[in-house]
Amino acid sequence: MAGEARLKKTRNFGVVAHIDAGKTTFTERVLYYTGRTHKIGEVHDGTAVMDWMEEEQERGITITSAATTCQWGDYTLNLIDTPGHVDFTIEVERSLRVLDGVVAVFCAVGGVEPQSETVWHQADRYQVPKIAFVNKMDRVGADFGAVLQQMRDKLGAAPLPLTIPMGAEDQFRGVIDLLTMEALTWDEADQGATYGRGPIPEGMAEEAASARTALLEALSETDDNIMEMYLSEQDIPQKDLVAAIRRACIGLKLVPVFAGSALRNKGVQPVLDAVVAYLPAPLDIPPVEGINPENGQAERRAADDSAPFSALAFKVQMDQGRKLVYLRIYSGKLKAGGEVYNASKGQVEKVARILRMHANKRERLDEAHAGEIVGAMGLKNASTGDTLALKDRPILLDPMEFYEPVISVAVEPRTVGDQDKLTLALDKLADEDPTFRVRLDEDTGQTIISGMGELHLEVLVHRLKREFGLEVGVGRPQVVYREAVTKEAQVEEVFDRDLGGSRQVGQVRLAVGPNPRGGGNTQRVEAPEDQLPTHLDALLRQTIEEGLMSGVVLGYPVVDTWVHVLGGAFTPGVSTDLGYRLACSLALKKALTEAGPVLLEPVMRVEVVVPEEFMGEVIGDLNARGGSVELVEPKGGTNVIRASVPLKAMFGYSTSLRSATQGRAIFTMQFSHYDRVDEKRR
Repeated sequence: MAGEARLKKTRNFGVVAHIDAGKTTFTERVLYYTGRTHKIGEVHDGTAVMDWMEEEQERGITITSAATTCQWGDYTLNLIDTPGHVDFTIEVERSLRVLDGVVAVFCAVGGVEPQSETVWHQADRYQVPKIAFVNKMDRVGADFGAVLQQMRDKLGAAPLPLTIPMGAEDQFRGVIDLLTMEALTWDEADQGATYGRGPIPEGMAEEAASARTALLEALSETDDNIMEMYLSEQDIPQKDLVAAIRRACIGLKLVPVFAGSALRNKGVQPVLDAVVAYLPAPLDIPPVEGINPENGQAERRAADDSAPFSALAFKVQMDQGRKLVYLRIYSGKLKAGGEVYNASKGQVEKVARILRMHANKRERLDEAHAGEIVGAMGLKNASTGDTLALKDRPILLDPMEFYEPVISVAVEPRTVGDQDKLTLALDKLADEDPTFRVRLDEDTGQTIISGMGELHLEVLVHRLKREFGLEVGVGRPQVVYREAVTKEAQVEEVFDRDLGGSRQVGQVRLAVGPNPRGGGNTQRVEAPEDQLPTHLDALLRQTIEEGLMSGVVLGYPVVDTWVHVLGGAFTPGVSTDLGYRLACSLALKKALTEAGPVLLEPVMRVEVVVPEEFMGEVIGDLNARGGSVELVEPKGGTNVIRASVPLKAMFGYSTSLRSATQGRAIFTMQFSHYDRVDEKRR
């Protein structure tokens, strides 16, 4: 297929959702209906194709994003199924960075849940067009209208229902297509592979007409052509409606919404039709932008096979000891056996093999083209977020931002002889996962691993045993603290000593103060040139950066702090670079000490869904843990409690919640912000 024609018929999209909204179940139907698989895999049986890791099959959750390619008609769909658990949110983040569109799956009972909000806002940040699928319409408590309202209230979205459910709970029997005004019903005998179109049931004619009118009114507000036809009461051709919905979806003005039940095999095919009809092709998104690392000039690369090659490495996975790198190719072609330039690392690497991925299975390709998502073997030094290009036409795409870990544990091998194997295995896991960190505690000699939550670290420890044959002992979880200052302080420090037989002299005056919480660290060198020559600027900045890595309270990194170098003294022939470096380091420590340093701890956003009779106990327990309850919201016979609680108080919470509520309450937790440690609870 010629380049442009192929790109027009390519869709790169992901499936995102809160845990247990039915995302992987939906994806399994997509694979079956597109002919990619010949049997529907089920999450509850541990047979889901996209949940291929043993950890995923045992736990019934998605841990790592899995990519596959399938055909819907003559369209090629490159699909990524992402995790729904907050501990693995980096998998969603890095997938959204390279996708052109998403299908967001919502539970018709749970509605817009915490992780749904997180992934939605991640997609907003990357300006990714979205389609929504309201799943589990067959469940008790399913409410299509309530989910639409929550999308408006919680996500600030403008939902545009294109199908509405016929019935709900055990009465759910299909959907009404509001574009064709037909009822769609699925055949149970062939697992929903075929479905029929028929007249709308009489009892729903009025509701369907009302929903159709709402659809036309919403479209009129975003499209002048539709408005003109609607106001003049013309019959609007379906092709004009489809074109208008596509423009509104790609322009991030409206979100097409569909109803169904993936587990009952109802409502999935209209979503696939919508992916083709409304989500962008690689040609519909603006050319990717980056910087030429040689001259600092901005560059753009359009989705075109004949353009210079550029790609982003968005995921690294260890595959039987070898590194598999997932690439989104933005422009040009990639040939197996060819060389690429890693512009992020300044190195030339060879691509040994190119693979089209299907979860953990793959198919070898001779070459890959613009707009494709593929796996590559042989890229030994590539990391998540690296840009690959041509040596003579380099480009650096925007790097990816990663979350900072909030929880740590100490790990040690069962035998001394396994220490080297453990170090090697942890390095490989850290290569895969940018939110997983490994360090050696110099005081205790222990290996400390840090991650996004207890489940995150538990899964990694299990993988050490399963994939590397390593039994490890695990210490109690530790909170990762930070430090900050509460007021401004200004100091001047003179360094004048003999070091290694030569005199080192420097004098620096600097000030520190607090930035708003979450504002990060900032630094400026404002000293007059006669006091501090400009060639020292980079040296002083680096010294400050390194100095903020270890605070004065307990040695944790300092955050949300500004540092301004105000002046100093320079004596030609006497002052030295090392003298300035040491003077700056001493001045910074002294200033931090005088600026009211405090310890900060991670505070989690906790949401508990609990039956009415256990409300008092749950709220009392959260208060006892130092939490502050922000909202209590009734929801279909239960209550949703939202609270902010220090992470250190949440260890083992799932066990105590189960025993306090006879196992009838569930909770989710995700990082919210760092806040000052309550001294009474420290």
